[in-house]
Amino acid sequence: MNRIVILGSGFAALSTVRGLRAAGVADPVTVVSPRHELVYLPSLIWLPSGKRSGGDLRVPLAGFFARHDVRWHQGSVQQVKDAGRRVVTDAGELDNDFLVIATGGRYLRRLPGIEHAIIPCEGIAAAESIRDRLAAMDGGTIAVGFATNPKEPGAVRGGPMFEFLFGIDTLLRQQGRRERFELVFFNPSEQPGQRLGPAAVAKMLARMRALNIHTHLGHKPLRFEPDRVVTEGGDFAADLILFMPGLTGPAWLDGSDLPLSEGGFVAAEHTCRVRGMERVYVAGDAGSYPGPDWMAKQAHQADLQAGAVAKNIAAELRGQPAGHGFKAELVCIVDSLDAGMLVYRSGRRNLSLPRMRGLHWLKQQFEARYLNQYR
Repeated sequence: MNRIVILGSGFAALSTVRGLRAAGVADPVTVVSPRHELVYLPSLIWLPSGKRSGGDLRVPLAGFFARHDVRWHQGSVQQVKDAGRRVVTDAGELDNDFLVIATGGRYLRRLPGIEHAIIPCEGIAAAESIRDRLAAMDGGTIAVGFATNPKEPGAVRGGPMFEFLFGIDTLLRQQGRRERFELVFFNPSEQPGQRLGPAAVAKMLARMRALNIHTHLGHKPLRFEPDRVVTEGGDFAADLILFMPGLTGPAWLDGSDLPLSEGGFVAAEHTCRVRGMERVYVAGDAGSYPGPDWMAKQAHQADLQAGAVAKNIAAELRGQPAGHGFKAELVCIVDSLDAGMLVYRSGRRNLSLPRMRGLHWLKQQFEARYLNQYR
């Protein structure tokens, strides 16, 4: 029997498990992660309003692992050695015949004063901090922005920041205190969110104007101060700063036997096989993949990459060519707490629907359906 080791327990890792078992792979699978739970990050946007709690977004994985005959190795990855065949963790070493890297990325924290900003998608604690800070504020300026990895422009997660921005605006209006707050959206690009497509960007900027959300665009952030955002194009006061920096690969890649992209991610082929390595694959935010410049780092794309990985491992086990690629596809509902805007992009197609209340409910229904497969 071949030993399959999967690093991580997020979207890409768990989708790989499902894909392997669906393909009839019965070989032993070991998942390596510090905690055997899935945190549903897309719904962090609903924590500040109380629509979701932290407990709603944590899904224990013991039952899922048991149903799919998966062994859980509790530990954090430290290195990958011996051309991918050996994984070093803080709880021992694991040998493998197939390795899948799905540990996700990490946020660049190089900007001076980054400690004065909340990075919302770092997890439940960060989103709960936004909730608590908002509840304690009587008024003031809330600054919301994001940036990318300058060495790998696709390593950006801007969609959630639009959702936090519009969600906070909706929440304050529902509470009857929006007039006491000033909202400022800042970004180094004059057309932020370009991966969503020009129509979506135009609609969101128009929505900001309609909601009296101020913008500070086209100026690179230089630093954050406890009560101020400083950019190349000037500075402005801020009582609460929400900022999503660009992404890079996980810290454990340093010193590992893996090829890296310029932006610090695991370099992959279109089949998600790690370049120059045998029986080593990557899926999700940890990897750098060939594809269109709008290809996003989002859960949906990670699931598609994981599907390709599972098919390729199954093919190799059958002695067949492992030539399955993944579809580059962006699907996103930009939620504003009471409505949503659907954005779709694939190939030459780029669709941007207007805001509709039904899309807010659709996003919630998708969350329930997605999590049911792990509960």
